[in-house]
Amino acid sequence: MTRVVLLGSSPGPIGSEAGAPPVPPTDLPLPSLPGAPTVYGRLLQQLASLDPEPVTIARPADAAAFRVQPARVAESADVAGDLRALADAVEGSTDNVLILPANALLHDELIYQLTKAKRGAIALILREERDENAPEPPPIEEAEPEIGTAVLEGLPQRTRAGRGRVISVGTAHHAVTRPNAALLGPIHVQQKHVATLAEVARELADLVHLVGPEDVKDKDDVTELLVFGLVRRGVSVGVRGRRDLFYRRLHDPAEAVAALAEMATFNEDRARLDNAVKGADGFFTTFFVSTYSRFLARWAARRGLTPNQVTLISIFTGLLAAGAFATGTRPGYVAGGVLIYFAFVFDCVDGQVARYARQFGVLGAWLDATFDRFKEYACFVGLAIGATVSGQFGDGEGVWTLALVALALQSVKHLLDFSFGAANRRKPPVPLPTLELTAADDRPLREALETRKLNRSGGVHAMLRFWARAGRFRPMHWARKMIVFPIGERFAAIALVTAFFDPRVTFLTLIVWGGVAATYTLTGRLLRSLA
Repeated sequence: MTRVVLLGSSPGPIGSEAGAPPVPPTDLPLPSLPGAPTVYGRLLQQLASLDPEPVTIARPADAAAFRVQPARVAESADVAGDLRALADAVEGSTDNVLILPANALLHDELIYQLTKAKRGAIALILREERDENAPEPPPIEEAEPEIGTAVLEGLPQRTRAGRGRVISVGTAHHAVTRPNAALLGPIHVQQKHVATLAEVARELADLVHLVGPEDVKDKDDVTELLVFGLVRRGVSVGVRGRRDLFYRRLHDPAEAVAALAEMATFNEDRARLDNAVKGADGFFTTFFVSTYSRFLARWAARRGLTPNQVTLISIFTGLLAAGAFATGTRPGYVAGGVLIYFAFVFDCVDGQVARYARQFGVLGAWLDATFDRFKEYACFVGLAIGATVSGQFGDGEGVWTLALVALALQSVKHLLDFSFGAANRRKPPVPLPTLELTAADDRPLREALETRKLNRSGGVHAMLRFWARAGRFRPMHWARKMIVFPIGERFAAIALVTAFFDPRVTFLTLIVWGGVAATYTLTGRLLRSLA
């Protein structure tokens, strides 16, 4: 379960036209949707599977309208009250927390992507698009903090976002160095950081109260204040852009009509399908499988096939490939190559079906991880039998030796991968620098990050950073993906080399490429362990 908190009060700096009071989301209809629900009613329907009775924080004048819906309502007179009510709602919770403006119109898929993120906290942002022809900005250490005055699509630009996380956040009273993004509203916080969230909300409520309600009226947004507080408390807040999914806060009927028209131009199903594909796959998988396997996954999901059933198809196809290899004939080698390729395709499809159809299970994860190895090693046996049956290599003893070496090498590589992953999961995360909420700007935070960077600027750290930067170049990125000999490349090597040559050449290819991969992987693991 997820604890959901909806902010039904005025959304701070993001308001409607020229002083006109925003229309409560309970009175904003969405006429083009089935049943013409209100913005708030539709949001409750979308969130029902996460929290059937979310907490809605509303102004006293609007509280009665919110109570008509199946939601708990907490009344609040100002921003400070909003923060205290939110702290009361989440304090002591053993669930993750999702915070959303109650006037949000967004896709179901975006809610899913936010709530399933593995980051300790994640916020939806709108990032500044950089002009390729614009001059390079000055180094961040030379920039002066400032109160963000620029806007992105009407949103205050008071956030500094880096590669994957929020670096710093400003408010109406706190300056930030070189802001490049605006916070859109939704925040998802994992249970381990909920206590920090509640603590930060209470401290910010006192801080806002000291400033005075008139000074902060329509200047600070609750979600922006919360991310500001989490970042200054050392919580790593990841970022997610809008990109292919729709999100908008609505304030009046005209905005609602325009937003529905814009939302209709987004293909939510295609975005969901694209998100079902892993983003960090190897070269062969990315360009020769995932380009179409996602459509097979959608076809399978719409016909009721489960991920486990697709996994069984993959296993059966892999065994057929091993049987074809065992014939020891050229047609058998070619047929085996085609079959092992499609066994790998179905191996990709089962995970994509699981992510597209939201069908996850321990059995499926175990089957997928275990029988990937089973198919691969079955093909090793089939190739060795085929070499023996063909009589091309005498009694085939030499080929069997190569098969055992290839199997042992691959097993050792898997052992290195799994053991290193387990060790990393036990390693405590590197703490981020913290900063008092009362600090007027982010200079101390920036200096702490620079100091940490200097402390890690030599030796092993420098080598790892150089190698990481090299990966920004696409050819180097894909070369690094291929050198580790992932499963897609291994199955492609088995299929192509066997179809055009013979089992002995296949095993030699697996041993040589696998040896390079194991050496590269082991070196990287050692360097990262030392770092």
